[in-house]
Amino acid sequence: MSKSLATNKRAKFDYNILKTFEAGLVLKGYEVKAVKNGKMSLKGAYVVLKNNEAFLINASISPYQPKNTPDDYDCERSRKLLLHQQEIKHLMGKNKEKGLTLVALKVYTKKGRIKLEFGIAKGKRKSDKREVIKEREAKREIRRKLKKRF
Repeated sequence: MSKSLATNKRAKFDYNILKTFEAGLVLKGYEVKAVKNGKMSLKGAYVVLKNNEAFLINASISPYQPKNTPDDYDCERSRKLLLHQQEIKHLMGKNKEKGLTLVALKVYTKKGRIKLEFGIAKGKRKSDKREVIKEREAKREIRRKLKKRF
Protein backbone atom coordinates (compact mmCIF):
# COMPACT_ATOMS: atom_id res chain seq x y z
CA MET A 1 0.00 0.00 0.00
CA SER A 2 1.39 3.41 -0.93
CA LYS A 3 1.06 6.42 1.35
CA SER A 4 0.70 9.87 -0.22
CA LEU A 5 3.20 12.32 1.28
CA ALA A 6 2.63 15.46 -0.82
CA THR A 7 0.28 16.47 -3.63
CA ASN A 8 0.16 19.31 -6.13
CA LYS A 9 -3.47 20.39 -5.83
CA ARG A 10 -3.24 23.10 -8.50
CA ALA A 11 -1.87 20.75 -11.17
CA LYS A 12 -5.18 19.14 -12.11
CA PHE A 13 -6.90 22.54 -12.06
CA ASP A 14 -4.30 24.33 -14.21
CA TYR A 15 -3.48 21.45 -16.60
CA ASN A 16 -5.07 18.59 -18.51
CA ILE A 17 -2.97 15.55 -17.54
CA LEU A 18 -2.44 13.41 -20.65
CA LYS A 19 -0.22 10.61 -19.26
CA THR A 20 1.39 9.91 -15.90
CA PHE A 21 4.79 8.44 -15.03
CA GLU A 22 6.42 7.16 -11.86
CA ALA A 23 10.01 7.96 -10.96
CA GLY A 24 12.27 7.43 -7.97
CA LEU A 25 13.66 10.50 -6.20
CA VAL A 26 17.34 10.89 -5.29
CA LEU A 27 17.33 12.43 -1.81
CA LYS A 28 19.75 12.90 1.05
CA GLY A 29 19.11 11.17 4.39
CA TYR A 30 17.76 14.19 6.24
CA GLU A 31 15.51 15.01 3.26
CA VAL A 32 13.98 11.51 3.38
CA LYS A 33 13.00 12.01 7.03
CA ALA A 34 11.50 15.42 6.24
CA VAL A 35 9.49 14.08 3.29
CA LYS A 36 8.15 11.16 5.33
CA ASN A 37 7.04 13.67 7.98
CA GLY A 38 5.09 15.62 5.34
CA LYS A 39 7.41 18.62 5.08
CA MET A 40 7.41 18.67 1.27
CA SER A 41 5.59 21.05 -1.02
CA LEU A 42 5.04 20.46 -4.76
CA LYS A 43 3.49 23.87 -5.39
CA GLY A 44 4.85 25.03 -8.74
CA ALA A 45 7.07 21.95 -9.14
CA TYR A 46 7.90 20.63 -12.60
CA VAL A 47 10.27 18.21 -14.32
CA VAL A 48 13.12 19.23 -16.63
CA LEU A 49 15.20 17.00 -18.93
CA LYS A 50 18.93 17.78 -19.31
CA ASN A 51 21.71 15.60 -20.74
CA ASN A 52 19.49 12.48 -20.86
CA GLU A 53 18.60 12.92 -17.16
CA ALA A 54 15.42 14.12 -15.46
CA PHE A 55 15.34 16.62 -12.59
CA LEU A 56 12.59 17.85 -10.27
CA ILE A 57 12.64 21.65 -10.05
CA ASN A 58 10.91 23.99 -7.54
CA ALA A 59 9.92 21.27 -5.05
CA SER A 60 10.49 22.51 -1.53
CA ILE A 61 11.57 20.22 1.32
CA SER A 62 11.69 21.99 4.68
CA PRO A 63 14.39 20.75 7.08
CA TYR A 64 13.39 17.88 9.37
CA GLN A 65 15.47 19.26 12.25
CA PRO A 66 16.61 22.79 11.31
CA LYS A 67 19.48 22.75 13.84
CA ASN A 68 20.89 19.46 12.50
CA THR A 69 20.77 20.24 8.76
CA PRO A 70 23.92 21.49 7.01
CA ASP A 71 24.43 25.26 6.76
CA ASP A 72 24.58 25.16 2.95
CA TYR A 73 21.25 23.25 2.63
CA ASP A 74 19.03 24.58 -0.17
CA CYS A 75 15.42 23.45 0.34
CA GLU A 76 14.52 24.10 -3.33
CA ARG A 77 17.51 22.49 -5.01
CA SER A 78 16.93 20.40 -8.13
CA ARG A 79 16.64 16.69 -7.40
CA LYS A 80 17.49 13.91 -9.81
CA LEU A 81 14.75 11.50 -10.89
CA LEU A 82 15.38 7.82 -11.55
CA LEU A 83 13.84 6.75 -14.88
CA HIS A 84 14.63 4.16 -17.53
CA GLN A 85 16.53 5.49 -20.56
CA GLN A 86 13.67 4.66 -22.94
CA GLU A 87 11.23 6.63 -20.72
CA ILE A 88 13.57 9.63 -20.82
CA LYS A 89 13.78 9.44 -24.64
CA HIS A 90 9.98 9.24 -24.86
CA LEU A 91 9.63 12.26 -22.54
CA MET A 92 12.21 14.25 -24.53
CA GLY A 93 10.14 13.74 -27.67
CA LYS A 94 6.92 14.78 -25.93
CA ASN A 95 8.56 17.73 -24.19
CA LYS A 96 9.57 19.25 -27.55
CA GLU A 97 5.91 19.40 -28.63
CA LYS A 98 4.47 22.89 -28.28
CA GLY A 99 2.22 23.45 -25.27
CA LEU A 100 3.23 20.31 -23.34
CA THR A 101 5.01 20.37 -20.00
CA LEU A 102 5.99 17.88 -17.30
CA VAL A 103 4.20 18.65 -14.02
CA ALA A 104 4.80 17.03 -10.62
CA LEU A 105 1.54 15.56 -9.27
CA LYS A 106 2.30 13.74 -6.02
CA VAL A 107 4.99 12.13 -3.88
CA TYR A 108 4.32 8.82 -2.13
CA THR A 109 6.04 5.78 -0.68
CA LYS A 110 6.08 2.41 -2.41
CA LYS A 111 7.80 -0.55 -0.76
CA GLY A 112 9.75 1.82 1.49
CA ARG A 113 10.99 3.96 -1.42
CA ILE A 114 9.94 7.54 -2.12
CA LYS A 115 8.39 7.91 -5.58
CA LEU A 116 7.22 10.90 -7.61
CA GLU A 117 4.22 10.77 -9.91
CA PHE A 118 4.43 13.35 -12.68
CA GLY A 119 2.50 13.81 -15.86
CA ILE A 120 2.68 15.13 -19.38
CA ALA A 121 0.30 18.06 -19.22
CA LYS A 122 -1.26 20.66 -21.47
CA GLY A 123 -2.23 23.99 -19.92
CA LYS A 124 -5.91 24.86 -19.58
CA ARG A 125 -7.33 28.12 -20.85
CA LYS A 126 -9.04 30.51 -18.48
CA SER A 127 -12.45 29.62 -19.91
CA ASP A 128 -11.83 25.90 -19.25
CA LYS A 129 -11.01 26.68 -15.62
CA ARG A 130 -14.23 28.70 -15.29
CA GLU A 131 -16.24 25.76 -16.61
CA VAL A 132 -14.67 23.46 -14.02
CA ILE A 133 -15.59 25.92 -11.25
CA LYS A 134 -19.18 26.18 -12.55
CA GLU A 135 -19.54 22.39 -12.66
CA ARG A 136 -18.18 22.07 -9.13
CA GLU A 137 -20.59 24.73 -7.84
CA ALA A 138 -23.55 23.05 -9.60
CA LYS A 139 -22.69 19.65 -8.08
CA ARG A 140 -22.35 21.24 -4.65
CA GLU A 141 -25.75 22.93 -5.03
CA ILE A 142 -27.39 19.64 -6.09
CA ARG A 143 -25.94 17.87 -3.05
CA ARG A 144 -27.21 20.65 -0.80
CA LYS A 145 -30.73 20.41 -2.24
CA LEU A 146 -30.78 16.61 -1.91
CA LYS A 147 -29.54 16.84 1.68
CA LYS A 148 -32.37 19.24 2.63
CA ARG A 149 -34.93 16.97 0.97
CA PHE A 150 -34.12 13.93 3.11
